[in-house]
Amino acid sequence: MSTSKNNHQAKFLGFFLVLDPFSRLIFLGLGFASLSVFVIIIGNIVNNLTPPHLTLAAGDKTGESYIISEAIKKVIERRTNIKLQVEETRGSTQNIEMLSTGKAQLAMAQVDVAAEEIGNINSPSKANARTVALLYKDTFQLVVKNPQINQFVQLKGKTIALTASGGQYQSFLTVARHFGLSEKDFKITGLDNSGKPIPGYSDQLADKDFRENKADAVFRVRAMGNKSIANLVNNYQGKLISIPQAEAMKIKQPAFEVTIIPQGAYRGNYPVPNTNLSTIAVSRLLLANDQVDANIIRKLVQTIYENRQEIANEIPLDHAEVKPLISSISRPQENSGVDIFLHPGAVAFYDKDKPSFIQEYADYIGLLLTIFLLTFQWIHQLKLWIEKSKKDEADEYIKSAISLMKAGQYQLEDRQKILDKTFDEAAKSLIDERISQESFRTFNEAYKNTREAIERDKQISQQEIEKIQRENAAKYIKMVVKLLRYGQQNQSTIVQQKLDIILEQVVSDLVLENISQESFRTFIEAYKATRDSIKSQNPSLN
Repeated sequence: MSTSKNNHQAKFLGFFLVLDPFSRLIFLGLGFASLSVFVIIIGNIVNNLTPPHLTLAAGDKTGESYIISEAIKKVIERRTNIKLQVEETRGSTQNIEMLSTGKAQLAMAQVDVAAEEIGNINSPSKANARTVALLYKDTFQLVVKNPQINQFVQLKGKTIALTASGGQYQSFLTVARHFGLSEKDFKITGLDNSGKPIPGYSDQLADKDFRENKADAVFRVRAMGNKSIANLVNNYQGKLISIPQAEAMKIKQPAFEVTIIPQGAYRGNYPVPNTNLSTIAVSRLLLANDQVDANIIRKLVQTIYENRQEIANEIPLDHAEVKPLISSISRPQENSGVDIFLHPGAVAFYDKDKPSFIQEYADYIGLLLTIFLLTFQWIHQLKLWIEKSKKDEADEYIKSAISLMKAGQYQLEDRQKILDKTFDEAAKSLIDERISQESFRTFNEAYKNTREAIERDKQISQQEIEKIQRENAAKYIKMVVKLLRYGQQNQSTIVQQKLDIILEQVVSDLVLENISQESFRTFIEAYKATRDSIKSQNPSLN
């Protein structure tokens, strides 16, 4: 193994030294360029093989954004190598805070809350929060218990079932301020006696307070058809009231949109609400930390867009009202009421069809073409060297086979063994791709010719052996015949003894293969005839 490696190194060095200086320079340059490209490719492969783990801050478990997040998680993990962890939170404010501190890489947020962070140049979140997609529209929905309450301003002094943190709470205070009210004008169930948010107070607890008549109203920023609101208005005497003047609020809150809750949105007969109700809509955004790799975000957005039906199918049947929201997933628009800072990965996906791609990346394309041409030339030179190396190795096998055609260098049996060993080595080199199939076919022809030559030499050698064996047998037969004549004139006992000595010599030569078995059988016939003749002349030997 070590000798073979040294031979390859010597061949490569010899090939390199015969090149002219300019070719050597090009060869070295190609080598370094290829090595750089190889390192980059390996780095990308390692990044692709290492699954990225992202945390998605999704809001309350009963909310649409959390339900959609869970469905997105299933599809993303099924379609890509991205791993998503969906975290329940208190709402948009906490979500953006987690995004800015690195506790989450993705976050769901109301656009009006996001506007305070993304659009505010003094916000610490401005530098790291980026928009990825617009998911759906949330609607401000106000449910009251007292049938005499028909306007927002009539909530003054009343108890509102509401978590005292997150974007939902901020939206309620924004509406209150527009109507000249403040936090002190309400009793918020999510605040303790000292005015601090109650830890762990959720939308479910707020609904419970409303159902148990501990609150006069419930405020939600949820998609129309929300299941918990439907339960309150259909089963617990809840009544939806309008939140008018959205156009006026839009002056200070550009993210607000004018919308209505249509008659019969929650029940058709008798309709709930019983008339169209004006209210406010805000977009629900998917945000990402700007430190997340652009390729990951691009893959994330692409998977969401291309598999929206599959995401909708992952929505549980008991939340069927959420399924239609998936169709609203789209690119955030410039007129959405907030300065849009799209994540570079999202931009890469949304702008993938723009015709300016080649112009924008002309320098990179030129560099890639240069590397491609250099790599092609390097591969060509390498191929020539490899082919030459294969030919040289094949030539050695051919020379070795041809040299065995000549008798005298080795014993006949050794020539055959060496030839078979050479064939095995050539076959292994073919399997290991150290020689080409064409070179192996050429060697195989030389192998066949040498094998035939060795077979001819074997036949000639065998003929010579058989000749010697016949001559030896004839010699012994002549000796037996001579003894027969001698026995007719002398004592038979002495003749018999000499005859037995000859038999012993013949048996010894048979063992040594100095005579053949056929010749031995011929001798035995002569031996028996002589012995019988002697016995007939001397009956005392019987």
